[in-house]
Amino acid sequence: MRLLTDILYSIKKKVRLMSNFERELVKSFNVFFEERGIDAIAYRMKQHRFSQQMLDVLVDSSDRALYLGIECKSISPSKGATALYFSQHFSVDKKGDHQVAKMQEFIKRSGRIGYLAVELRMGSGKSKTAYFISWPDVWGRYSSGQAGFSTEEIRRINPIARNDGKYAVEGLFGR
Repeated sequence: MRLLTDILYSIKKKVRLMSNFERELVKSFNVFFEERGIDAIAYRMKQHRFSQQMLDVLVDSSDRALYLGIECKSISPSKGATALYFSQHFSVDKKGDHQVAKMQEFIKRSGRIGYLAVELRMGSGKSKTAYFISWPDVWGRYSSGQAGFSTEEIRRINPIARNDGKYAVEGLFGR
């Protein structure tokens, strides 16, 4: 029912649907905050056709360690993806501004802690895994002219496990 509501809303308002990965992350963060009694909220603002959306998932909290901005990307190594490329998986607007540069500016000006969350989809019947790359690592690599991150490099990062449709996001905070 929720998916049908999202589809009808998106057709009517011309918005981009929230991906399952984004929805699962938002749910995972909010369940974690609620279970731990943490005053924080994760949310995803709907993206409209003619408006900018700086990051996919935002987390608001008075605790600075939980004041986050997260960009989500999914790639499928099972379908031959060998890397997450800045040129292929991120957009460039009509003015020629790259998505990574715009995200860097937003993270810097907002004071949020930034992450690039990468979901590796391994094919049907196999569990998905998420990896959180710190934003300084993303920005450093992009600004030095590197192409992106190989799936091997991504897999060397500590994975965020997924159980019962939720990601174990507590691993990000050491709590």
